[in-house]
This record gives sequence, C-alpha cells and structure tokens, in this order.
Amino acid sequence: MTARAKHLLLVLGAFAAGLAVFLAVFLYATGQLDGGRAPAVSAIGGPFQLVDQDGKRVTEQDLKGKPSLIFFGYTHCPDVCPATLFEVSEVLRALGPDASRAGAYFITVDPERDTPAALKDYLSSFDPHLRALTGDRAAVDAAEKSYRVYAKKVPTDGGDYTMDHTALIYLMDKQGRFVAPFSLKRTPAEAAAELKRYM
Repeated sequence: MTARAKHLLLVLGAFAAGLAVFLAVFLYATGQLDGGRAPAVSAIGGPFQLVDQDGKRVTEQDLKGKPSLIFFGYTHCPDVCPATLFEVSEVLRALGPDASRAGAYFITVDPERDTPAALKDYLSSFDPHLRALTGDRAAVDAAEKSYRVYAKKVPTDGGDYTMDHTALIYLMDKQGRFVAPFSLKRTPAEAAAELKRYM
C-alpha cells in the first residue's frame, strides 16, 4: 500500500470516527440514545409561571394535552416577530376547526414594556388562538432559561432600546416536551399537517 493510500485511509478513518462521536452525542442529547437507562429528559422546556394577555396565570402545565408552538419575541420588534406571528396565524388558519386542539404562545422577552394590556392590543392583528405571556423580569428570565433563549437589551439613539433574541419556534408535544424547532419555510398547509401529527 502506498503512503498516499495510507494517508487517505487515515483521513477517512478519522472522519468516520468523528462522525460516529457526533451522532452518539446528538442522539444522547435528544434522548434517542439512552445507554440502557430511561430516555433523557429534553434540555429545552421546563417550569415557568407567567400571565396571559387577559391576566390569567399560565404555567408549563397548561401546555399538556395538546401540541404547542412557542415563540419568544416582543411587541416593539420591527420585523421578525410580526412576520413570524403572521405565519403562525396562517398555520392556525390552515388547521381550521383543529386549531383549538393546538396551543400557540408568544412569550415576551421585554416585560418592562409588554404588559398584558399591550400584548392584548398587539394580538388583535393575529389569529385569536394565539396567547401572549408576560410577567415580571424574574419570571420571564426563568422562562427564557427553561427554553435556552438568548435575549439582550440593546440601547438605541434617543434613550430607547431594542432586543436581540432567539427567533426559533419550539414545537412541544402533548406532554409538554420539546420535539424540535418548527419550520415555517413551507406552505401553511404543510406546516399544519405536521402539527396535526402530534394531536
């Protein structure tokens, strides 16, 4: 065997070993590889205590019984948040009568400005099945931590601020467990069909 062939085999072997390690870590982290034990609990999702746009208390227990879509954002967001909520509204509309069998939550990362009243006004532009959640800073921080959400206040000119934040939609199953990021890069009917699989 030539030196070049040996080198190629070494490179391919190292690549295959690296790929195997990556897959093992991925499967373990997502609970698909249990190592002979009970499946791992997802690292995304967990306890929170917030209130909705009507002032009603909402916790992680309210997610149980139906699949849910969860999106973190804020009402002063100029583009990503309203566009995402519009697309989620289109998915809910595509569900038709089944929309009541799914949950859809918009959790603010800006509780200082996003009061229940502000959220209620904001939601008037979107599907009525959407619920918006807020709370004091500590409660919102706890929800962000549970969902591994990044959010940071960024000062702007004139003393105002904007928010940098994670823009994922979290798909949770009927037990309130994280399934996967939910893609809106397809037709509303296709997205609705996926959501129905978890009902």
